[in-house]
Amino acid sequence: MNTIETLGPRLLERLPAAVQRPSYDRASLAPGMAHLGVGAFHRCHQAEYTDDLLALQFDRWGIVGINIRPPTLADTLGRQGGLYTRLTRENDHVEARVIGSIVKVVDSQDSPDPALAVLASPDIELVTMTVTEKGYCHIPSTGALDLGHPDIIHDLANPDAPRSVPGILTRALEQRRVTHGRKLTLLSCDNIPTNGVILENVVRAFAERRGDGLADWIAANAAFPSAMVDRIAPAVTQDDLDSVERWFGYRDTAVAVGEPFRQWVIEQKFAGRIPSWDLAGATFVDDVTPFEHLKMRVLNGAQTTLATLGVQAGLEHTFDAVADPLLSVFVRRMLVEETLPTLMPVPGIEPLAYVEQSLGRLKNTAIRHRNHQIATDGSQKIVQRLLNPIRDCLERGTSIGLLSVPVAGWMAYLILASARFGKRWPVSDPYAGRIAAIADETGRDAQALASAILAIDTIFDPGLAANEIFRAAVTSALGELLSDDPMAAVRHSLEQDQVARLKRSKQSAL
Repeated sequence: MNTIETLGPRLLERLPAAVQRPSYDRASLAPGMAHLGVGAFHRCHQAEYTDDLLALQFDRWGIVGINIRPPTLADTLGRQGGLYTRLTRENDHVEARVIGSIVKVVDSQDSPDPALAVLASPDIELVTMTVTEKGYCHIPSTGALDLGHPDIIHDLANPDAPRSVPGILTRALEQRRVTHGRKLTLLSCDNIPTNGVILENVVRAFAERRGDGLADWIAANAAFPSAMVDRIAPAVTQDDLDSVERWFGYRDTAVAVGEPFRQWVIEQKFAGRIPSWDLAGATFVDDVTPFEHLKMRVLNGAQTTLATLGVQAGLEHTFDAVADPLLSVFVRRMLVEETLPTLMPVPGIEPLAYVEQSLGRLKNTAIRHRNHQIATDGSQKIVQRLLNPIRDCLERGTSIGLLSVPVAGWMAYLILASARFGKRWPVSDPYAGRIAAIADETGRDAQALASAILAIDTIFDPGLAANEIFRAAVTSALGELLSDDPMAAVRHSLEQDQVARLKRSKQSAL
């Protein structure tokens, strides 16, 4: 009986020919950057770009992966020497590649000290991060540091033992200032608009409260470029793990799965050296804003729309939702008629083609992205994906009838998880408890529910929340989504949009 080997440095030279492996000498690779939040996305994106770069231009850019939240890394990536298999999947096509750019992993869930030791090291010139939207401890509606966040309260009282991302980064910068004074670039790779600005806001706001000139030192010695990142990389399933053993004959406990498409646009704003990722396909630009608006409002807007409405239609995956005839028509029309007019020109990208490309990517049946996973932390996402384009439409005097439906869809998704509505599904969102309390207290009155949720000013800008057109559209859609026929909201919005289009067409013909 043959023993199945686990992926590791000793297995590299004996991998089957179908599996690509690093073409550079990993034994000579030294750490030069750290990454916070070593999840599936990082392994499919920044780590792969770095792997590509090392093959083209070998340099001291090995990655030290750090997790300050579960899962732990020691028993997966750690046991495999930082190696893992990246699978790209598109319908029936599969490509396997072992990525070698992660040279060390650090678990820092129980104490910040292991993370701080890496981040404060003079060898580390760059820190990248994928800590999800809520990891920044910011107020979604303003981008400011949330001083009422429990972790921020704790960290300000215990600056030597931080547990939040802003607290840990500030403490690491403070240690760098004291020990060697070397500059540091901190590059956010999370799906947040102006993510570098928000990261700088929360770190410097935290540092201001630490005093002793720390905020001024950070301003002079750290850089916070913004970035737009794109690749669909769903949560890994047991079947994904088993497939590597089944297809290629070895075990891998750190498999990552993604689609073939990838994109990385990075603001040219660095404190020192940075990897030449442009050689591996990334783009360095002066302004990331047009790219991030396009991606967040089109691709991510479509994902949030299909996820929350798809769950309520009884559909499990994104590809199920985008294949649904009603939801497919709805999301395409929403993007083309209401979202695209809010976008600024993007160099080299034709907007309508981008819509079709995005929807085509979501049809990939091999990427089993569950709607519930996409709907996770929706309160941290809807501002940039839906509310910002709605605000722009209102300023332009154009329709928001379609964009308002997924806003109501997010509300209904959390409301239906409350006790009042029978806890139809489990949810994960920082505002889930607050909205459940609203539902339990308010009952089934859509107008009262919508009013109470719109009053949450950390999500909804008060000016937008007070807009009668917006309030009416969201309240109407919410009422239908909470009915026995939730897709009535989608049908009715399309019907009303069609009537409005005909009316506009007649007026323009006069």
